[in-house]
Amino acid sequence: MLTILILLPEARRGWSWRTVVVGVAYAATTLLYVQANKHTTAASAIFLQSTSPLFILLLAPWLLGEHASGRDIAQMAVMGGGMGLFLLGIDRPSATAPNPALGNALAAICAVTWAFTVMGYRWLAARGSSVAAAAVSGNLTAAILALVMAQPLVGGRPADWAVVVFLGVCQLGIPYLFLARAVPHVRALEIGLFLLIEPVLNPLWAWLVHGETPGPTTIAGGVLILGATAGRMILDLKQPGRASVTA
Repeated sequence: MLTILILLPEARRGWSWRTVVVGVAYAATTLLYVQANKHTTAASAIFLQSTSPLFILLLAPWLLGEHASGRDIAQMAVMGGGMGLFLLGIDRPSATAPNPALGNALAAICAVTWAFTVMGYRWLAARGSSVAAAAVSGNLTAAILALVMAQPLVGGRPADWAVVVFLGVCQLGIPYLFLARAVPHVRALEIGLFLLIEPVLNPLWAWLVHGETPGPTTIAGGVLILGATAGRMILDLKQPGRASVTA
């Protein structure tokens, strides 16, 4: 929240009830994703959250008037198959994933709340409201709720605070600078699709650092989701004139 306030001047003005509403969706996404990661594998959590474009595809025409192209629908069909694999096969419980079924359910709900967050950003941008202000509102709401959930508090080590600062600045704050600039110019569905680049490395780091190995259905589902996204990006690069269909 502090990083966004410092880097983006528009985050300090233009607040309205709309920014608070969208902030609630973002806060729900943040808390659900953290809880999902505590119960299931990193691969399952990130891949399931990455199905959010499915919900954007279904809801954006009615909520934003942004219609999908045939290419969008084909990609969503493949991604839907990938999501189905997560539902068919559950990873075995492990030290870093004690309750995969619960974690997968939370990650799936997180996909819905993130879809509403992205569409909310577009809704704000269309009305001249600040996307950055909504991000600040969401982080503030998440921080308050997390503080309540974290009781009783314990003292943090310097290394703990260093990780918090690194994540707050590099993993969330700076990327939001780019996201806030992009939202007014890109459809909600395309925003959701481009943000799927993150899942490529997430399970790799969890495997290298924690020795966390996802099950075969999780890997297969992730391959379908990421493969559909990569294929879409390649087609858009080859045929840029057909990449977008506006309302």
